Amino acid sequence: MTNQDHVENTAGVPNEGAYVPVTFDRCDHIDGPFFHGTKSAFEAGDLLVPGHGSNFQAGRTSNNVYFSTLVETAAWGAELATVLTGSTGRGHIYVVEPTGPFEDDPNVTNKKFPGNVTQSYRTRDSLRVVDEVQDWEGHPPEVLNQMLDNIARLREAGLDVIED
Repeated sequence: MTNQDHVENTAGVPNEGAYVPVTFDRCDHIDGPFFHGTKSAFEAGDLLVPGHGSNFQAGRTSNNVYFSTLVETAAWGAELATVLTGSTGRGHIYVVEPTGPFEDDPNVTNKKFPGNVTQSYRTRDSLRVVDEVQDWEGHPPEVLNQMLDNIARLREAGLDVIED
């Protein structure tokens, strides 16, 4: 099943298309592979742990590690983390395994669209690096610049809130 699985009605029959939140207590139905996009270089076996500086807000320590079941979402993570921290290169995407429970990323779930369309999650535990995705495609410069402009507008308005 995926994050877009079904809610059962009172008769125990799945209701097609109903969104089921992923919580720390209810996450084992989400199948990988899982991906993490970052500016940092890692090797297979490394653990990605919370407690490091946020790539998205200077001076903020992240209490979670974020990941997705979609390479596209991880690509945004890699590209934005690289650009927003002034790093060079295109970033990295890793296949990862959660070592503990996880939940929907509240920063994107039920925001612009209902449910978790980016299939983004977060964990307070570590993620184990399994492998690096070598053949991912980044976004065209104009698309990346549009996203950066949107982030800048949110910051100017004080709306770049991260629920962490």
